[in-house]
Amino acid sequence: MSMYIKPYHRYHHSRPVHNWGAVESEIHVPLDVIVENDSYVIEMIVPGLEPEDLEIEIVEKTIDIQGEFKAADEEVKYLRKERPTGKFRRVIRLPKLLEMEKSEADLKNGILSLRVPVAQEALPRTIKIKAK
Repeated sequence: MSMYIKPYHRYHHSRPVHNWGAVESEIHVPLDVIVENDSYVIEMIVPGLEPEDLEIEIVEKTIDIQGEFKAADEEVKYLRKERPTGKFRRVIRLPKLLEMEKSEADLKNGILSLRVPVAQEALPRTIKIKAK
């Protein structure tokens, strides 16, 4: 299943970014950032969510993932409630420019997997030296 990846039109550079490059919400949603060849893979634990509960935006070097854990029926009376409800947001700033158009996202068994290639202009190039 494929997620919708939005273009950057709503992105603002004034968003607060911590030193290590992530914005936190009240609900902490754990994630891993994996480096694979010429791409990054972000894996996030989002149990119980469907693709329509998530939104992903990619701008230059930044990935913004937002979603919402919806509350169960309001008439339910809990003895104990530990599962989170409400909106969450994670913003990850990466060291290289990203290729939004070639990005892919899948959701399987409560794990969001987002593969984002590094933009070709950000990859190192070898220049041949001509002898004169």
